Amino acid sequence: MHAKGALHVVDISDLPTRRNLVELFLARADAKGDAPFLWAKQGGKWQALSWAEVARQVCCLAVSLRKLGLKDGDRVMLVSENRPEWCIADFGIMAAGCITVPAYVTNTERDHMHIQEDSGASAVVVANDKLAKPLLGAVIRSGIAKHVIGIEPLRIAQAEGYDYHDWQALIAGDGGQERAAVEARIAAIGRNDTACLIYTSGTGGSPRGVMQHHGAMLMNADGAARILAEDFGLDEDDAFLSFLPLSHAYEHTGGQMLPISTGAQIYYAEGLEKLASNIEETRPTIMVVVPRLFEVLRARIMKQVEKQGKVANFLMDRAMRIGASKAGGKGRWRDKPMDLILERTLRPKIRGRFGGRIKAMVSGGAPLSPEVGVFFESMGLTMLQGYGQTEAGPVISCNRPAAGLKMDTVGPPLNGVEVKIAEDGEILVRGELVMHGYWRNKGETDKALQNGWLHTGDIGHLDEAGRLVITDRKKDMIVNDKGDNISPARVEGLLTLQSEIAQAMVVGDRRPYIVGLVVPDTEWAIEWAQANGEKFDMKALQDLPAFRSAVRAAIDRVNQDLSVIEKVRQFAFADEAFTIDNEELTPKQSIRRHKLKARYGERLDALYKG
Repeated sequence: MHAKGALHVVDISDLPTRRNLVELFLARADAKGDAPFLWAKQGGKWQALSWAEVARQVCCLAVSLRKLGLKDGDRVMLVSENRPEWCIADFGIMAAGCITVPAYVTNTERDHMHIQEDSGASAVVVANDKLAKPLLGAVIRSGIAKHVIGIEPLRIAQAEGYDYHDWQALIAGDGGQERAAVEARIAAIGRNDTACLIYTSGTGGSPRGVMQHHGAMLMNADGAARILAEDFGLDEDDAFLSFLPLSHAYEHTGGQMLPISTGAQIYYAEGLEKLASNIEETRPTIMVVVPRLFEVLRARIMKQVEKQGKVANFLMDRAMRIGASKAGGKGRWRDKPMDLILERTLRPKIRGRFGGRIKAMVSGGAPLSPEVGVFFESMGLTMLQGYGQTEAGPVISCNRPAAGLKMDTVGPPLNGVEVKIAEDGEILVRGELVMHGYWRNKGETDKALQNGWLHTGDIGHLDEAGRLVITDRKKDMIVNDKGDNISPARVEGLLTLQSEIAQAMVVGDRRPYIVGLVVPDTEWAIEWAQANGEKFDMKALQDLPAFRSAVRAAIDRVNQDLSVIEKVRQFAFADEAFTIDNEELTPKQSIRRHKLKARYGERLDALYKG
């Protein structure tokens, strides 16, 4: 594993001049040759496809798609879990002159139907029978897609209305003639041409297709690659572990286009349940992660250390105290000896759980609680928090050591990105990274893009060092009955840092105070039940006054650090966890407030009557 490539680290200075993503990929493949590129586990062992082999398959797929009758600008849906074929399909579609339309593997038939009808996709690529079932229902009902391509042979019966094609047949060929045909075609594709339509998961309303052009992702990759090169250095065997959905812009750019731009290897995780073991096995150098995962990992690490006795707990406490001092710009010389002890005892063990080679972990997709960032920094793991939107490539800014890490900011804008703050505090963005609009939706496009500026809908400001600070979503801001503005994300983030609380949503718009909806942490609840001689049944426990008091105590701890208007005065338990399946979480783990308010509105309203 991590075999050295035939050549040294690639030169990333070409990123601003590349005309399109396919041209960039083929250049990297030529430079890396037979070096390992895409890794997946097969038969219990990690197996790699080389850069040269991936390039061959991409070119063969592109030519095959044209032979099926696909034309320049045609849309092709891609429904697959993260795997090498996802990357091959994505570049094959673009190399055919078409536009990739990624879709979440969690989509229902109704979701697929919306994307089919809105995008007008003339073909679909699907991984397997399980994912094909809801997809093909939408294909048959819409009658739009004429071609279905199965990465794995599909056992689902052929239906009228479309032609079925086997993946292996489409990628067959030596790649020579196919490469020439691809190069001739992509010579006409420029940075302004649309590369993909990414449908925003949306916390409300129907998803909209964001038109991301080649230049947007190339610019994003360039800005992020500069940070890696200048602040951490690029190595020949750098490796990314891909586990966030590639159908989301954050992973699509950060977990695919960025490693390709730097010539890094990509490992595809087997799933969230095997993520911990995959990290230790693959030893990644960069991880692109969402805050919720960091919160879970933090809780697990703390619990494991707590069980190791007084010495381990003392070292953890000292590490966090020193980390907090450094984060506050108050690092002390007298802490140096203890810092050295931690570097030889606690921190190597923690880093070992992440493979021992991590240069940086990058958090994005949602706000990261500063406490979580400080925790990982205290453990010797460099944490970078980024900020962005699907409509902006998606990365707008990112923390970096060279700019001074400050965990309550999302760092300075990437190279070439302009940011300004509107009079009402909204963050506005301009640059090549900004989308060209929403697919076939001029009304929403005109709202988002005004005078060349993307209106993000986020509230924030730039600090004295030019780092961006996000305070909340403009549309999610709570305005109480006295006109005070309150950030729900801040309060919710502090609540979920408590071991008793797994998930939370707070409300209080036009109300005298804040109330919350809480999902207790399952592991904590099991331990509480055992300690109090109760049988574990989450719903039954919630009826016990002592259980409710324990959760109330956790909320009161949070309230001690909140202003008067932010304090959570009352709370109610949710009936179940917020999940993607019950549509109360988006695929990137953001809560869908409108769904929760619709389901629990009466329960929350009742808290104001007690």
